[in-house]
Amino acid sequence: MVTLLESRGVGLKSLHESIDTSSSSGKLIFHIFGALAEFERNLIRERAQASLQAARARGRKGGRPKSLDKDEQALAVKLHDEKKHSVKQICQMMGISKPTLYKCIEAAKISIS
Repeated sequence: MVTLLESRGVGLKSLHESIDTSSSSGKLIFHIFGALAEFERNLIRERAQASLQAARARGRKGGRPKSLDKDEQALAVKLHDEKKHSVKQICQMMGISKPTLYKCIEAAKISIS
């Protein structure tokens, strides 16, 4: 963004940090701050990835648990296909939401194809 502004002849002046990118020293300070911020962001990313790998090595999986196992999904799809119950009734019986039911139905269609 700063490069775009600079190409249009616009300088950036931070009042709080006293940085003025129209001067050489201001550009230097600005680029140092940017490099430090990028370095910090990369460190955080590396640490997060290392934590995830360590958790996987201990047998932990991330993410939200599935609301239905494969058998329950098949039952929900079967109930829907039989057309004896409404979507609302199926959701109440299975303890799931409508979007979850529709995801099960869509997954069943894809696995059949």
